[in-house]
Amino acid sequence: MAVCIFQEDLKAAPKRAPAWKPLLDDLVQLGDFHAKYKEFRILPTRGQLAAPRIMFLGLGKRGDFLLDTAREVGARVALTARDLKLRTAAVWVPPVKGVSPREAVGALAEGAALGLYEFREYKGEPKEGDDKRVAFEELRILDARAANEKGAKAVEEARIIAESTNLARTLIMRSSLDKPPEVLAKVAQAEAEKAGVKATVLAPAELKRLGLNALLGVGAGSVKPPRLVVLEYGAASKPAMLLCGKGITFDSGGISIKPADGMDRMKYDMAGSATVLGAILAAARLKLPVRIVAIMALAENMPSGSAIRPGDVLVAYNKKTIEVANTDAEGRLVLADALSYGVDKFKPAVAVDLATLTGAARVALGGIMTAVMGSDNRVIQSLIEAGRHTGDDLWQLPLNRSYEKQVQSDVAELRNQGIGGMAGAIVGGAFLKHFVDGTPWAHLDIAGTCWTEKGTAELQKEYLPKGATGIGVRLLVEWMRRYKA
Repeated sequence: MAVCIFQEDLKAAPKRAPAWKPLLDDLVQLGDFHAKYKEFRILPTRGQLAAPRIMFLGLGKRGDFLLDTAREVGARVALTARDLKLRTAAVWVPPVKGVSPREAVGALAEGAALGLYEFREYKGEPKEGDDKRVAFEELRILDARAANEKGAKAVEEARIIAESTNLARTLIMRSSLDKPPEVLAKVAQAEAEKAGVKATVLAPAELKRLGLNALLGVGAGSVKPPRLVVLEYGAASKPAMLLCGKGITFDSGGISIKPADGMDRMKYDMAGSATVLGAILAAARLKLPVRIVAIMALAENMPSGSAIRPGDVLVAYNKKTIEVANTDAEGRLVLADALSYGVDKFKPAVAVDLATLTGAARVALGGIMTAVMGSDNRVIQSLIEAGRHTGDDLWQLPLNRSYEKQVQSDVAELRNQGIGGMAGAIVGGAFLKHFVDGTPWAHLDIAGTCWTEKGTAELQKEYLPKGATGIGVRLLVEWMRRYKA
């Protein structure tokens, strides 16, 4: 059993003292527990309670409580129970002003499901004696106010969202050998079919016929040709919300090859596509009353005799010519075709793209916040508000005409790299703006937040283990719920 305590409540005298109060009082009197945020102590109950152990978990100051705090509580309790070889655990969180029981229950369940995620595809199931942990099965939430139909619905919704996020995590973590464009497209098709989402896959011949030459150019150096996956959900009569995801299944940098250090992580360069897939699957399973089109632009960026070179000029889907100044600035090329194709074919009311686009975004904001910019402040602010609800913090970067001058080319209409190497994240957004044809649009650069090397302690997110974070899936689902196209 886990009991969560605010600092202000440590010495408060409740009207009816719970059975665990003497155990807490002993800890406090000994100076062993101060209820600081994430501080916890586990004690044997020695028959004083029905549970054999009790965990006191600090919440810090009541005024600092966020909905994301409940997610972290759910993750911490579930992870601790798993490590103690328990199959079930119970948690109690005191009521908090401004947080409904339904919200709290959903966040606890979501945090537990996200926190327990493990990628084991290449390790197999633990053998007898290799892993002493048992499979944790159930987190019971001790809140009578939420023990009703609304509480059950909140838990079910949390399960769907967590499963969709964890699917994105799995695809990101998977070896690039096992997710070339053709294979990843088939995975998306299979998942879409299960969720009732329409899926169309455009192979190279169709891409060439339609003129998606920027996507084809990025994939030209690989023996594994590109694909464009178009996913559709909702009634065609509704205004569409267009989601586009960068899907570079491995990024060597192409002819402008990357340094060897860290290149193994470039399997995660398809995180944007995994995110939009997870988001539309969740929306379909939640039966959100919206129309969504999600496009996955899939290619492998490799150097070879057939690869595009610096100095080459590509003609994108919308007929804009692009000078390839750097083949390692390939994400904006595949998104140029994905965005312009999606805007032209589906006439969306709003468009959002997600991409591990620039190291500059990671340098500027680290692994803490996602960079957001775009052409429409209403769209940007709605994403920021949704992120506050889901714990996915966004930071808006400017995007004005001065930055757009950086992507002007002397030999073509555009170049795919800025001049001078400054403001790299913003310049990436300035390039993409040329492919939305005036549609209200926002760009999320998730390069710093889609993956963590250091684990949860530094990020202060108990539900984000080392590796792929699945950033953006929960954010987009909440945004789709809120935004009025």
